[in-house]
Amino acid sequence: MEGKVLARIAAIVFFAIAITVAAVEMARKEDAPVAPAPALLQPPTDPLREGQRRCQQMGEAAADNPECLAIWAETRDRFLGRTPAPSAQSLEREAR
Repeated sequence: MEGKVLARIAAIVFFAIAITVAAVEMARKEDAPVAPAPALLQPPTDPLREGQRRCQQMGEAAADNPECLAIWAETRDRFLGRTPAPSAQSLEREAR
C-alpha cells in the first residue's frame, strides 16, 4: 500500500514542478528580437555562379550549348581543385 501512495506523491510533485516551470516560462518577458545579419558579410557575386543559374534555367537545351559546357567544365575543375585546361577563349585572349 505504501508503494502506491509513494508513487502518487511522486506523480503529484512531478506535475507541480512541470506546471511551475511552464508558468515561469510564460511569465518571462520576451527578449528583444535579434537583428538580422548585415548584408555586408555576403560574398561578391560570382560570374560562374550566374552562368550556372542561366544554364540551369535553359534545361535540356543547355546540354548542346557550348557556353554551358564550358561553364560546367570550369565548375568541375574548381570542385576537383584542378587547374583549368586552356580553352579556345583564353587562348584568343592571350593572343591579343
